[in-house]
Amino acid sequence: MRQKELEEKQQELASIITVLNKQQSELDNIIACENQILASVNDMVQSESLDIESISNNNNYLVKLANDAKNQTLVIENTKREMVKKQQEINEVYKKVKSLEKLKEKQEQEYYTNIEQKISKEIDDIVTSRYKVS
Repeated sequence: MRQKELEEKQQELASIITVLNKQQSELDNIIACENQILASVNDMVQSESLDIESISNNNNYLVKLANDAKNQTLVIENTKREMVKKQQEINEVYKKVKSLEKLKEKQEQEYYTNIEQKISKEIDDIVTSRYKVS
């Protein structure tokens, strides 16, 4: 039962990691786009003909990309917090699973020890009764 819970938590963690990777990829794309626009603006500034409207449009787009990057960073931070929380849940469930396994092993050992004692007692009783009969 606990093993199944552990597996479910691990699957949840895997899906969170997948989402986190997608979010990081989106942030990387935003940053790459920012770099591309910056290079384009630098090229425009260095050229002899300045197009103020184009530079202004690119500047506005850069501001939007910066806001998008900031928002994406916040989303990534939230996902990372969720991932840490899920890892803690997995650790707790894992500890429970391990303690139950140890308890099961201990009970099995006690059971087998008890069986061996009963068998040994029966053998002693048989030997004792044969000795008394002879």
